[in-house]
Amino acid sequence: MAGVWRCMLAAAVLMCVCLWDSTEAVGGAVSRPRPKRPRRPKPTVDPIDLAPAAQNVDIQQMTGTWYLLNMASKCSHMINHGTKVQPTVLTLTRSPDSDQTLSVSTKTRHNHQCWEIQQVYHLSATPGKLTLKGPRSELNTEIVIGETDYSSYAIMYFQKRGQISMKLYSRSVDNLSEPMLSKFEQLAEKQTFGLAYLFPFPTYSHCGDVDQDHVINCDPEC
Repeated sequence: MAGVWRCMLAAAVLMCVCLWDSTEAVGGAVSRPRPKRPRRPKPTVDPIDLAPAAQNVDIQQMTGTWYLLNMASKCSHMINHGTKVQPTVLTLTRSPDSDQTLSVSTKTRHNHQCWEIQQVYHLSATPGKLTLKGPRSELNTEIVIGETDYSSYAIMYFQKRGQISMKLYSRSVDNLSEPMLSKFEQLAEKQTFGLAYLFPFPTYSHCGDVDQDHVINCDPEC
């Protein structure tokens, strides 16, 4: 159960989606089998394809610490819990064993406890496009670095199972730029995210060091 709980926590914190297909309920009780939903036809154009990557993205300059400022999403988790988001910090580093991957650390709080989720992003042949691999290819998360100046802000798109979210990151939480925040809102509107689907994150009390008991390693997967 601890493994399932950690998977649920990682999914809720990182992607707003928990794909838990088991029919075993918490406590060991077995629930009724859920009726299978008809598969929706795959769109001819993925939403992520409408978010072109920034020109000539330099992955090395993307490394370092980023603070999550705002998120645009229509996923049910954010709609139901978006007012309770916690300060979140992302750290990107080049993987020591491969020049085709990025090591990713996300730190945030859950139930007043700091957690760290460790992942790996795989670089693609297209600069600025990455993949977070799932247990199956259809569960991969496609990532696009849409805009960045490397030194102050980055706007990134995340798509999983046809559902897209946008995130605005900043190198600092001090002296936030109004034009940067407005640009994110404008780009979000192009993806049909109105103000009701924007969820600002706290800019204070970010987690520092996390003890090993509260580190979730999602490599190769959660």
